[in-house]
Amino acid sequence: MAVSTDCNPGTSPMTSLLLAMNFAAVRFGLTVEECLLGVTRHAARALGRADAIGTLEAGKACDLAIWSVESLAALVEALGALPLHARIRNGR
Repeated sequence: MAVSTDCNPGTSPMTSLLLAMNFAAVRFGLTVEECLLGVTRHAARALGRADAIGTLEAGKACDLAIWSVESLAALVEALGALPLHARIRNGR
């Protein structure tokens, strides 16, 4: 299952990917690992871009979020938390 914000003013004004992951875990019963796959590999596949993005592989484009958390579960537990430590876009 792909997990995303689908941010748009008409039907989904949510901009927080962490909140979308929380909803996926709480409302749809996804594990933390399934939530992470939902915002990476499965999202890329849903967009028809799995050949170029979505997983860490040589030759694929890469944007990274580096989170300051004690465990992966912390990414979906706290509403409103902003544990982003650093972000890398286009490999920089």
